Amino acid sequence: MPNALASLRSRLAQLGETGRRRSPLLRRIPPLHELLELTARVGYGARGFVYLSVGLLVLFAMLNMVGDAVGVRGALEWLSQRPLGRVWMLLVGLGLSAFVMWRVLQSVFDADHEGTSRDGLMTRASQLGSGFGYSAMAFAAFSLFAGQRAENPSEGVSRSQERAAMLLDLPFGRWLLIAAGLVIFGIGIGNVVKAWREDFSEYLDCSAHTCQRVTPLARVGHVARGLAYLPLAGLVVVAGWHTRAAEVTSFGAALEMVERQTAGRWIIGLIALGFVAFGAFAFVEARFRRIRPPRDLKHPPSPLG
Repeated sequence: MPNALASLRSRLAQLGETGRRRSPLLRRIPPLHELLELTARVGYGARGFVYLSVGLLVLFAMLNMVGDAVGVRGALEWLSQRPLGRVWMLLVGLGLSAFVMWRVLQSVFDADHEGTSRDGLMTRASQLGSGFGYSAMAFAAFSLFAGQRAENPSEGVSRSQERAAMLLDLPFGRWLLIAAGLVIFGIGIGNVVKAWREDFSEYLDCSAHTCQRVTPLARVGHVARGLAYLPLAGLVVVAGWHTRAAEVTSFGAALEMVERQTAGRWIIGLIALGFVAFGAFAFVEARFRRIRPPRDLKHPPSPLG
């Protein structure tokens, strides 16, 4: 498989170089590795815009300045209803699609040169999973651009319950639903662990002073993302244990449930600030991230003959 991927990368690079030599028009287009770098930076910027929007909207909702727009879908729907909302959705959808493309390059083509060690494969697997998540966000943005109506929060809960019911109807459905909750729980804990163990400055091409100032944004952001998953994970596990799909809810509704608890508003406020920090760090990555396209794309071998 690695040899096949390397051969595919080499072939793509050779085709690009051959086309650039033969066509004056293609020679005006930047080399493929520069286009990939631009794609990645646009993608990081789009991710920053989404998380910054989510965090700010949650804070505004707590202050009763907007409706209960909690979660990525709620934030996108709120933005789609503002002036030039469909334009925003198109730009966000394109930006997130660019980020998905970069995630594929990271995971499948090993753009970050993580290798095939156990840690490297785990990192690449998480990047692939991240790509699936952002592809869902991009699809939601494009759907809103196409004119899909904003979803009532109760509809999101009903859809989650329908999926849980379908899972419970399968053989060993109870345990499958519990496993789904544990996967969500693992994603949350994984983000928290990453916040403390990861050297985020390793991926940045900036001065030591700048890196020291911006990496706390990444740590705070990952902790907030991790904690935000835990309420939903707990509800899904309990629903599986009791075999009651009605106990499943949506991501946004799970956070709203936390907000109704004692000191819940403070907890959600801190999570929202963490989302803002994560979005801000994504903008830092858009500027300073070391973008390393696959080697065969950056330094293509000379065509034979």
